[in-house]
Amino acid sequence: MRAVVQRVSSASVTVGGDTIARIGAGIVVLIGVKTDDTDDDADRLARKLKALRIFEDADGRMNLSVQDVGGEILCGSNFTVYGDARKGNRPSFVQAAAPEEAERLYERVREELRAEGGRFGAHMAVELVNDGPVTVILDT
Repeated sequence: MRAVVQRVSSASVTVGGDTIARIGAGIVVLIGVKTDDTDDDADRLARKLKALRIFEDADGRMNLSVQDVGGEILCGSNFTVYGDARKGNRPSFVQAAAPEEAERLYERVREELRAEGGRFGAHMAVELVNDGPVTVILDT
């Protein structure tokens, strides 16, 4: 699994003109599922996201997790994080898992995080205020 993590001061997801999820300070996580990912990968990713120290402590060092600061989490499914554009200009998405398995593993991570979430497979408008900016890419 792959996750693009952004530290935010606020974020929201809109589908079809309706805001379906909104958070204050915390993290936005775009999650991609690869063809050979398993439940163990999903569990490992959730643990890593909870413990990832990207928030500043009293000394200004990134030493605190989203849990440490009482932050919120917003997750969105995003198969395009597995886009491969090394050949040509049109990305290939052959590494991305089939929708049924991707949705199952995405929801497993989201539920473990108790995160707000986008709608799997929907065209979503994600608005966020990146704090830092801080962006980290995680692979399981």
